[in-house]
Amino acid sequence: MNSTASPPASPPHRSRQLAPRNGDTVIAVDGLQKRFGDRIAVQSLSLHISRGEIFGFLGPNGSGKTTTLRMLCGLLTADEGVGSCLGFDIRKQSAEIKRRVGYMTQRFSLYEDLTVAENLHFVASVYGMDRVKDRVSATLQRIGLTDRASQLAGTLSGGWKQRLALAACLLHEPELLLLDEPTAAVDPNARREFWEHIHLLSADGITVLVSTHYMDEAERCHRLAYMSAGTLLADGAPHELVERFGQPTWELQTPDDIHLLLDIRRLPGVSQVAPFGNLLHVCAHDAALAEPALAAFAHQRSLLLRQTTARLEDVFIALQRKSEP
Repeated sequence: MNSTASPPASPPHRSRQLAPRNGDTVIAVDGLQKRFGDRIAVQSLSLHISRGEIFGFLGPNGSGKTTTLRMLCGLLTADEGVGSCLGFDIRKQSAEIKRRVGYMTQRFSLYEDLTVAENLHFVASVYGMDRVKDRVSATLQRIGLTDRASQLAGTLSGGWKQRLALAACLLHEPELLLLDEPTAAVDPNARREFWEHIHLLSADGITVLVSTHYMDEAERCHRLAYMSAGTLLADGAPHELVERFGQPTWELQTPDDIHLLLDIRRLPGVSQVAPFGNLLHVCAHDAALAEPALAAFAHQRSLLLRQTTARLEDVFIALQRKSEP
C-alpha cells in the first residue's frame, strides 16, 4: 500500500474522452482454468491488460466473468495456468496483489445508519490505514462527495451509494480496481456520472476491470472480452470487434409488427434480426442473397431500407449464438 494519499482530482468534464496513459503491462495471464467440482467455470484463458486501461467483461450469467475477474486479481486461485498481476505471481503472491486492489461488488455493503464520512473513516480504521482524516478528505473530494459527507448513507440514491462504495475502494490508493456490475439498478444519468469518474481514475494510471451487461457501458471501455460458458470468445477494442464481425447490416423502418421480424428472419442470407424502437437491425451472412431479398421485401411493403454499420450488440448476439450447442 502506498504511504501517501493521491491528490484530489480535477472536477470531471462531461465531454472528455480519455485513453490509457501508457502501454505498461499490468496483467498477463496464459491458460487460466478454474473448476468448481465437475464444472469448468473458466477454461484456457489468456489475456494482457495495460496500465490505465478500462477493460470490460461481458457475457450471460454464468459465463465466468466474475470468476475471471477474481483470478486475474489474485482473489481466487486458478487451478491451472500462469500469470502476473501488478508484477506479482497470481498464484503464489496473491496477498501482495490484494493489498493493491480495490474491489467493488454489485451489492451495497456499507452502513446505512452512518454518514458518508463516518463510513469512510470506519473502513480506513478497520484496515489500519494511516492518515485517516487526510485520506477520507482527499477521497471525498476526488469522487465528488464532499458536500454529502454528513448525509446518512441510507438516505442516498442508488447512484450516490455507488459513488460512496467506489470511494471506499479508493481509500488505500489501489493500483487496480475490480468492479463487478457496479451500476446495476442505477439510473442512466447516475451511470454516466459514475463512468466519468472511472475514466478520470484511468487517466491517473489506475487500471479498471469491470463486468457489465450494458452495451453503452461496454462502448466506454478501452477494450472488451466476451465470455460464454467459461470460454473467451473475443477480445479487443469495441471498434475492432465490430470490424471483425464483418457482416453487412441494414436498418428497416417498420411499424410495430412482430410478424415482420419473423418474416425477415426467414429471408435468404439473413443471419439475425433485432428490433431497436421502430427499426429492425438486419445482419447478413451472405450479402449477395440478403440484399435483393431485403430490397424486394421493403419495396412490397413500402418500408424504408438503408445500409448501416453493425452495433456492438449485433456482434455479441452473433458470438453467443455461435457458442450455443
